Amino acid sequence: MVCQDLPLVQKVCEIYDKLSKLNSLKPSNDVNTLFTDLVLTCIPPAPIDVTKLCKNVQDIRSNLIKICGEAEGLLESHYSSILGSFDDNPLDHLSIFPYYSNYLKLSLLEFTILTQFCPKLDEPKRVAFIGSGPLPLSSIVLATYHLTNTSFHNYDIDSSANYLASRLVLKDPDLSERMFFHTIDVMEVTSELKEFEVVFLAALVGMDKTDKVSVIDHLAKYMAPGAILMLRSAHGARAFLYPVIDPCDLLGFEVLSVFHPTDDVINSVVIARKLPLPFQSSNPDQQGQLEATLVLPTKCSEIESFIYPLNQISLIEELALEEQMS
Repeated sequence: MVCQDLPLVQKVCEIYDKLSKLNSLKPSNDVNTLFTDLVLTCIPPAPIDVTKLCKNVQDIRSNLIKICGEAEGLLESHYSSILGSFDDNPLDHLSIFPYYSNYLKLSLLEFTILTQFCPKLDEPKRVAFIGSGPLPLSSIVLATYHLTNTSFHNYDIDSSANYLASRLVLKDPDLSERMFFHTIDVMEVTSELKEFEVVFLAALVGMDKTDKVSVIDHLAKYMAPGAILMLRSAHGARAFLYPVIDPCDLLGFEVLSVFHPTDDVINSVVIARKLPLPFQSSNPDQQGQLEATLVLPTKCSEIESFIYPLNQISLIEELALEEQMS
């Protein structure tokens, strides 16, 4: 087991200790400094497997992901409120958000992956983004620069987040006609999911592995066969910031590829296709709700990671699962 003896792990634990003692995670000098330090610590490629951390550090990582999620939501709400107060089009001022350039890079990566592995899809008519939040930059950037004729349906469980998000596009003549916001728990969205050719799942939907896999199982049950699922994961030390999704967690999907950026884009990107075959849930509580019990073969233990820089956008496929049953 790996514990606090590694300098990187020790540094992360020290930052966590300081963050956990703060009275508030709202944007401030102290909060911003600590999270900047945390991100800069976790970004460099590091040969660390978070599944092999000792229990104490595993617990710290779980708590840290929740802290990061809460802080990210507060940061987005803060800037969404500022942007929504502009008299002209708020979308003309997106660059005030400190991580806007990261979203530009991540959206370009996701769009490039989508077109690389799904050339026949062309431009989808309807896309869903699950967990869009108060500042839905991924949807906005994709709709503005890449999928310019696509309708985006943004789902979030928080009505206040959707209120702030919807204000951002009201004054834009194009996006106000193509951007829709739905306040609902994704686990309550069923047959409607079949209407989307592509579903994006935000990194912070499901803050732990069990919840995340439950959401994936739900999407596998209700998405249309052949539809594309785009997920965000994390790799190496970046897994202290976001939950990790392994290819073997995606029962009911054919995993097409996984990409691990090595620049300042933190999230890994997983692209998968919904299979026409029924599947067996990895969650025993949902087992009886599914239509069949066929388990699709996977080779999780044989998957090797290819870490590839974003600035070399000629994408490399990371893995090939066994040929699906014919």
